[in-house]
Amino acid sequence: MRYHQVSPNQVLLALLLEADPSEASIKRYLPYAWCFVATENTDIRAACIVAPIEYQETQDTPTVVEIFNVSVHAEYQQQGIGSKLLKFAINSLKEKGVIRVELGTGAFGYQLTYYHRLGFRIDSVLKDHFLDHYTDPIFENGIQHKDMLRLYLNI
Repeated sequence: MRYHQVSPNQVLLALLLEADPSEASIKRYLPYAWCFVATENTDIRAACIVAPIEYQETQDTPTVVEIFNVSVHAEYQQQGIGSKLLKFAINSLKEKGVIRVELGTGAFGYQLTYYHRLGFRIDSVLKDHFLDHYTDPIFENGIQHKDMLRLYLNI
């Protein structure tokens, strides 16, 4: 597996929909994002989509970024590819001068455990985020996601 950065137009929408069910949301953040991928031969198996959200006042260098999407094709999940990709992305971000990585995720479920294992911590709770920003309800293990946890990692 090879881990590297590609342009946003190289990542298929179908893959990104695995982690974010809102096509409109993906189309908002993808054009200005950094896209890190795991490839085998020329096939993208996983993607991590990151976008700058805060810059240093004196430079054009982003200091804070947000991870908007970490997706692994279903047949390649549970093999460590997503974790290795996220670690690669975080190291790449550090090399770019980023000092803080943020993201939003559901208040329960495997994603929360996944991010905690990688060192992310809870920053805040956005009540009713998934009710207010998604037209279709999002369920996991028979429970509807309502609130979003905002997580961060200082790198």
